[in-house]
Amino acid sequence: MKLNFTKMQGCANDYIYLDCRTTGLPGEIEALAQKLSARHFSIGADGIICICAPQSSGAAGMMRIFNADGSEGKMCGNGIRCVAQWLRDHEPACAGKDRLLLDTLSGPKLLRWQGEGRWQVEMGQYSAMAADLPAENMGPGPLVNCTLEAAGKSWTVTCISVGNPHCVTVVEDVDALELEKIGPAFEKHPNFPQQVNTEFIQVLSPTHLKMRVWERGSGETWACGTGACASVSALTEQGICPAGEKIQVSLRGGDLTIQILPGQQVLMTGPTETVCEGVTEV
Repeated sequence: MKLNFTKMQGCANDYIYLDCRTTGLPGEIEALAQKLSARHFSIGADGIICICAPQSSGAAGMMRIFNADGSEGKMCGNGIRCVAQWLRDHEPACAGKDRLLLDTLSGPKLLRWQGEGRWQVEMGQYSAMAADLPAENMGPGPLVNCTLEAAGKSWTVTCISVGNPHCVTVVEDVDALELEKIGPAFEKHPNFPQQVNTEFIQVLSPTHLKMRVWERGSGETWACGTGACASVSALTEQGICPAGEKIQVSLRGGDLTIQILPGQQVLMTGPTETVCEGVTEV
């Protein structure tokens, strides 16, 4: 069977985008995500994002995300910007629109076009409560500046949900970390029954952070939009980043701008780019 696809990236967080609005999800989507995401052997990506029919009134579409290991995620900050750009480019009803509402498994998200492929996303409210991640054996929360034993050492972590679970820790030098050795110990830690994304943060200034991320189901990726949101939320809770100000988060694939608004609401702004379009045999 031939499958049409678009490959897009936001800060080098790259996914294979499939138009599933009329067909529904492809069969055996978990196995398909594993096959097509394999770098060097297939298209290669951090996973598959399916653009599905909307579920709520006023929405232009719905995002379903399947990681490179086939597991499904609820939200992807870089991915949802690319979905908005794809719809603006390919769906006549969305052409020229500056505002798009998109459904996700973590609820509807409103996006505003900023020009030249950049989108601002209303990510919703973050939470540091254990039940919202979920997290176990750490108390009910807020899970701010908690101790976590992982990879043979003790870490000070802040745990944040932004529609998916994150564990944020501040380090002196993110580039010196052997992430492939310590990342899995966080991802599969027994305190996180649904596993967890982990962000390692170097504070360059109160308004400029440097980040590396180990994503559940994908390993180290060059960017994670929800991870950048969780990191700024965590450091705002710690009193390091000022609430209300625009915080620059530098990732291996580029920069995102995060702003924490009253009520623990999060705004994210960043770029999108179409890498290629094509057809593959599956």
